[in-house]
Amino acid sequence: MKRSLARRDFLVAGGLTAAGLAAGTAPAIAGEGTAPPRRGLDWLMDMVHSNPGEPATESAYNDPAKLASYGYNAQVVNEFKPPHTAITFDGFDERIFPAGSAARDWVLRNAEEIDARIRRIHAAGLRALYFTDLIVLPKRLVELYADQILDDQGRISLDRPMTRQLHRIMFAEVFARFPGLDGLVIRHGETYLSNVPHHVGNNPITRGAESHLILLDILRDEVCVKRGKLLFYRTWSMDGFHTDPRYYLDVTDRVEPHPKLLFSVKHTEGDYWRTKAFNPTLTIGRHQQIVEVQCQREYEGKGAHPNYVGDGVLNGFEEYAGATGPKGLADIRDHPNFRGVWTWSRGGGWRGPYLRNEFWCDLNLSVLSAWARDPRRDERQIFEEYGRRIGLSRPDRARFRELALASAAGVLRGHYSKVFELRRLTWTRDQFLGGSDKDLTADFQRVYDAGLVAEVLREKADAVSIWERADRVAGRIRPRDRADREYLRVSTRYGLLLHRIIQHGWAVMLTGFVGERTGKPDTATIAAHLRGYDAAWADYRRLAEENPSCATLYLPQSFGPRNPDGTYDADPDHGMRQSVDRYRPLVFTL
Repeated sequence: MKRSLARRDFLVAGGLTAAGLAAGTAPAIAGEGTAPPRRGLDWLMDMVHSNPGEPATESAYNDPAKLASYGYNAQVVNEFKPPHTAITFDGFDERIFPAGSAARDWVLRNAEEIDARIRRIHAAGLRALYFTDLIVLPKRLVELYADQILDDQGRISLDRPMTRQLHRIMFAEVFARFPGLDGLVIRHGETYLSNVPHHVGNNPITRGAESHLILLDILRDEVCVKRGKLLFYRTWSMDGFHTDPRYYLDVTDRVEPHPKLLFSVKHTEGDYWRTKAFNPTLTIGRHQQIVEVQCQREYEGKGAHPNYVGDGVLNGFEEYAGATGPKGLADIRDHPNFRGVWTWSRGGGWRGPYLRNEFWCDLNLSVLSAWARDPRRDERQIFEEYGRRIGLSRPDRARFRELALASAAGVLRGHYSKVFELRRLTWTRDQFLGGSDKDLTADFQRVYDAGLVAEVLREKADAVSIWERADRVAGRIRPRDRADREYLRVSTRYGLLLHRIIQHGWAVMLTGFVGERTGKPDTATIAAHLRGYDAAWADYRRLAEENPSCATLYLPQSFGPRNPDGTYDADPDHGMRQSVDRYRPLVFTL
């Protein structure tokens, strides 16, 4: 077995399971009264993160009854039309959404949809929570009160007394209009407006910790204290709050704990990237926390190919070997601050790949939800149960385990690197593949300066070897469901071909990059990898053409600049295509 395989032997048969757990009664909220000792965490929440600017994602996990069957007790709705965009502000100023206006009609329709969604969630026995971007206010309100709410840079500012008053009025109206709403999940740092045509907004955090404290004071008072509702305050604010323990404590130590206030923290020290450390802000301070985990990983295929993260999230990824402190959720399971898990069953990021089968998302979701229901359980045992649930024989469960762990190892070596610290982690994300013409230029220079070119290219070849092994194994695994059986095979081949594209693309680009630095281009190597690159693309496209279950394909373009409506598409001028094609004239293959 190659030295580059994952830290655990792929042939170890473990255990997996999750789906099929019957929904129990929702656990009592801390402070709501005496509850029997819990085996699981207090909160098990899920969210389908729809792509901003697109229709709501179609997913089985939109159904709260399905989530209840997995043991969830709360659903987070995130279609970027939160409840505060579904109120009229009539009690404050009737000019904001005047009767008969198109804007008012939109607001009222949005409110009716939210009402219906809350009813469905409650019918399944779950708490109804809404993902809420701040600051977002009606366009007309901002026009009418600009002189009282905007700062000297034209931003809606919490430093203005009227802005703070408006937010108190806004939250009062939200809970008056939606009395069944159980709480809010607050996001700041990123404000997506593409789904709310009659509203504007911006990041409220303009003065670091002081801005957080202003916002938390309003939210804690209006949501938790006055109305007894739940507040999940995300630390993802793009300013260090999420990753810097000193910053986190500077904010949270100045906020009085409340039984219905929880801070929400991603499990990684940064975005959902494999090579980022376990988040150092987890368990510190004096507030309850829930941990966010993405099941459809936006930087790692988005479910178009196998990518098992259950083992790594719970026990620590292989790249954490040798690190001190907690490496996974299992290491913090007994800490009193750790109160729940919030899975993102679908979504995160932008655009595709678009799925026709949620098999790999379900594997991650099932393992994590089963563990959260009883954190004393072993991940391998849960995995084994999942294999039985989907109808795998004992030999097939061993093969399935091998494939799952191989996917984690292949993703690390293909999308990231163990050889050097890849800094431009967004070179591949969603359906986009960047190149050496923009995304990878600085990283390639560092590789060249460190003398690691051969080792880096060998690592990309190792990734392909891992995926070749996974591809062979996939053809021998037979889940009970015929569609899952087909998708398991097709999606694993997708992973193999995508990583062949990455391997040959990197070899062309990095070899060409070195040739430009030395003045001695290795045309033979470039020519060989150009042939491999073109063949891999041809096979990749054929896979999609011949297999209806195949997810949509990656594009050889960089993740593009932001569109006027706030969404993102491919960069038409940069990416792997332009970077590879740059070297074709060297070998006369144009």
